[in-house]
Amino acid sequence: MRILLVDDDRKNSLFLKKFLEVEGYEVTCAENGSEGWEQIVNCKSLNRKFDLILLDVNMPVMNGFELARRIREVDTRVLIFFLTDRTEKADRLRGFDLKGNDYIPKPFYPEEIIARIKERTDSPESFSFLLGHTRFSPTLATIEFEGHRQHLTVRQSDILLLLAQNLGNIVERDLILERVWGNGSYANSLALNVQITYLRHLLSADSTLTITSLKKRGYVLEVKTNS
Repeated sequence: MRILLVDDDRKNSLFLKKFLEVEGYEVTCAENGSEGWEQIVNCKSLNRKFDLILLDVNMPVMNGFELARRIREVDTRVLIFFLTDRTEKADRLRGFDLKGNDYIPKPFYPEEIIARIKERTDSPESFSFLLGHTRFSPTLATIEFEGHRQHLTVRQSDILLLLAQNLGNIVERDLILERVWGNGSYANSLALNVQITYLRHLLSADSTLTITSLKKRGYVLEVKTNS
């Protein structure tokens, strides 16, 4: 697995690079977004590609959000993890708007990064659900409709998995909050509302799918049959 690590903190990058290489990953480092883009272009010219991009946000020359935007214009499948100390809600939402697959606040333990990577890549690709006309793969965190594949964030994938496993039945808000966030705090409850809105948008191309809200109770994922 090829990883591109883009961060202007050279000391921390080298430490994380060594840690990832011990796990068997091939790691290339860049110190800003512009260098990261050059690495991506060079890799493509050799008919190769990165499987995962670990991306800081605050960097000189080109920041992480701008680099993510450029990447998504040419590649919708590569995994992007933001690694950043910018943890405000607006920053996190911007990261997910740019189709980031995960948003990991600094400081973090290297073991956490390894766990997140393995969560995304170690499970069999064959585990998937056909929801209406949409193929949902929890292990890859993707949905595919009419040949168009979209990546989900970890939390979006976890929420959709709970809904898919209980297709046509209500999934209580408290259960989702406990499984996905670990607790039902007010902030997490608001975050759940936001993620449901994102999921509805991501699934909107498939007119057979709806996520219905039951006030103060939970959500139901339903598949309409064409009459």
